[in-house]
Amino acid sequence: MKSMTGYGRARETLSDREITVELRAVNHRYFDCTVKAPRMYGFLEDPVKKAAGQRIARGKVDIFVSVNAVGGADTRIVLNDKVAEGYLEALSALRDRFGLRDDISVMSIAKLPDVLTAEKEEEDIEALKKDVLTVLGQAADEFDVMRGREGRKMAADVSGRMETILGLVSQVEERSPQCVQEYREKLEKRMREVLADTSIDPQRILTEAALFADKTAVDEETVRLRSHVHQLGLMLEEDAPVGRKLDFLVQEMNRESNTIGSKANDVQLANIVVSLKAEIEKIREQIQNIE
Repeated sequence: MKSMTGYGRARETLSDREITVELRAVNHRYFDCTVKAPRMYGFLEDPVKKAAGQRIARGKVDIFVSVNAVGGADTRIVLNDKVAEGYLEALSALRDRFGLRDDISVMSIAKLPDVLTAEKEEEDIEALKKDVLTVLGQAADEFDVMRGREGRKMAADVSGRMETILGLVSQVEERSPQCVQEYREKLEKRMREVLADTSIDPQRILTEAALFADKTAVDEETVRLRSHVHQLGLMLEEDAPVGRKLDFLVQEMNRESNTIGSKANDVQLANIVVSLKAEIEKIREQIQNIE
């Protein structure tokens, strides 16, 4: 299990280029990736985004890419032959016309404007893509380590709350039959007070109690809740991203707890349900961070 929140960074010198890649991610319902690179390297956006999507299932991801040539490796010096020839002819003519000392040298010509120019080497786009994706993979490895560490913490927290939920479900299962018995006793006492010395029909009390028991029965809900908790435990052990499935499962758990709450006709049972819903809500908040 991994968190959607994480950070990873890698820097590597490949093919005379210093490449740096940073990944930052926060919670998001779907995979939403933005790649930021120098304008001249805009062609990197699609392959980087595709590679990131193979590693990350959900989250708002920002990827920063920088590429710098090492020691001017991407620059070549070009001699402008015609300009150099023009300067040489003009200087020679100047020397001859005025009888000047001949001190024309390579350095003196090279220093003149536009004789030598620096040009950027043409990029090998495919090689650069490959190098950037290599560094991206290293950054993603660090990114996953951080997300995995956070994911384990969240899984441990959710597991603890699952145990609490099972304990509360047991309390509901124990309390629910007691409510029926207490209702039956209250009903009989009330009928005796109303009817005074008149004989009471035991069958009527049993019928009323049976109707109450049927109306307030939560057996199905508690069985489903236990099943959901068991399923939740299995999902926590999966290697694949389970955030969306967990979100759906917790919705179902919340629905069952709401049904139990609507059937609760007892203060003690209602308090248990409040605690149950609070634990489910805490799990829901946690899984919003899970990939």
